[in-house]
Amino acid sequence: MTVATEGAATPTPDPSRRPVPRVGPLAGVRVADFCWMGVGSVATRMLGDFGAEVIKIENRRRIDRPRLLPIYKGEARNYGEEIADADPNRGGLHNNYSRNKLGITVDMKTAKGRELVDRLIAASSVVTENFAPGVMERWGLTYEALNELSPEVVYGRMSGFGHSGPHAHFKSYGPIVQAVSGLSFISGLPGREPSGWGLSYMDNQAAYYNSAALMMAILRRNKTGKGAEVDVSAVEVGISMIGPDMLDVTVNKNATRRPDFPRGNRLDDPAAAPHGVYPSAGEDRWVAIAVLDQAEWERFVHAIGDPDWTRDSRFATPSERHAHQDELDRHVSAWTVQRTRHEAMETLQAAGVRAGAVQDAEDLNETDPQLVARGTFFELDHPVIGEARFEGTPIAFSRTVQQTWRSAPLLGEDNHYVFGEVLGLSGEEIAELEDEGVI
Repeated sequence: MTVATEGAATPTPDPSRRPVPRVGPLAGVRVADFCWMGVGSVATRMLGDFGAEVIKIENRRRIDRPRLLPIYKGEARNYGEEIADADPNRGGLHNNYSRNKLGITVDMKTAKGRELVDRLIAASSVVTENFAPGVMERWGLTYEALNELSPEVVYGRMSGFGHSGPHAHFKSYGPIVQAVSGLSFISGLPGREPSGWGLSYMDNQAAYYNSAALMMAILRRNKTGKGAEVDVSAVEVGISMIGPDMLDVTVNKNATRRPDFPRGNRLDDPAAAPHGVYPSAGEDRWVAIAVLDQAEWERFVHAIGDPDWTRDSRFATPSERHAHQDELDRHVSAWTVQRTRHEAMETLQAAGVRAGAVQDAEDLNETDPQLVARGTFFELDHPVIGEARFEGTPIAFSRTVQQTWRSAPLLGEDNHYVFGEVLGLSGEEIAELEDEGVI
């Protein structure tokens, strides 16, 4: 993708955003990071959160696509609607994926640019990429070549199908991975066509496998002195998530899609009812309720005021209630829709009935008391978008803390630091590279 940032100047360094000494279990690890989009960027963000010096490598003529995607603070437009001259420093996804990272720009099509990248690799102990298969090979950046530049390097490769096998050369994004791995096929409503997932869910799920694999390789090198090439297939990660469905097909001989499956929120084993998500007061507001046995049913009946319909013989036993779920759900919905989701939840929970308000993004971000207590979300200042909220890492250690030292880098923000202080170029040499469009 060619964007109108080719002539954009490197931002003047802001002293308050100058790189700081990193702390954490990965302090001292430098990552030459070619990753873009979610599956790679989220993986290396995890490394940066816990002390690694992650240096994000971009080309001004082909910047990281999340810089342009329309998740902007204070602005809404269709997800696929990109604007060619959009400010590359406003993209919300980029600012979320790339916190705690340094950012440089370099044109590897130039001899000087390629030399700079080789020098950066030589000064790094980890190299990461999630390009389409063949890109790194065309640059000559094979594991063998990287190992010559940085002996015993950890080379993290993240792709849809992996870098071996007959499909290794296929390109992919999250929705493709979801379809090929079988996840899309098992989504949707009973008796209807698969609905698919609009979000690149597997970008994020595979990213966690990528980060864990990289950390294992780093740990192994610390113990043995040996580097490694790490090859993660997002499709295989997706397949690992459909284990129960595969078991149902192979052991019970059930078809994955049939008139009664996917069964949504209903539960067949054990035969439980009511069991589902029910409408509550307000637009698109819901509450989840689960009644698993007779004792819970009696508590449920008492909590909702012992209405006459609960004495219907069709609802007398768990098996009868399960057999007449449609009628039962109509009665339950008539009760829940008269109350807010939290009122229904609190009333039922107080009676010992399993219930929970179905939360949306605003609930999670603003009101959920558990997430507030855990400090899941935090705010960072950014030179362009101002204060913005980010999600933390869902891990709490007794001694190790996540070091959040800066929001995402502006395009080329750390050119002077990386090329000057890390690689040793003079100010005059850096200025010449800027004038020539190399960085």
